Amino acid sequence: MEKTATLNLRVNPIVKQRAEDVLKRLGVPMATAIDMYLNQITLTGGIPFAVTLPKAPASVNTDLMCVDEIHAKLQEGFDDMKAGKVRDAAEAFTNFRENYQNRS
Repeated sequence: MEKTATLNLRVNPIVKQRAEDVLKRLGVPMATAIDMYLNQITLTGGIPFAVTLPKAPASVNTDLMCVDEIHAKLQEGFDDMKAGKVRDAAEAFTNFRENYQNRS
């Protein structure tokens, strides 16, 4: 099928680069990957993967805790802070993001 339509969009450059790195290893050009994605939307009648929020581990999911458990977790955090068991927030979120993306 001849490709004649143009699609212009803005994306996060880091996400784009990571996708390009994977696609390069697969030998699939970005345009082909986008075409595959659009075809899958048509074939499945929607987004071809689950769109959900990540589940919080039970150890930090306050929806699963009683008030006393929440207070105990907060106290544990305060105690760690007083003891100097702290990390730079930017580093912690970077590590979280890297670990989360490696699971996908």
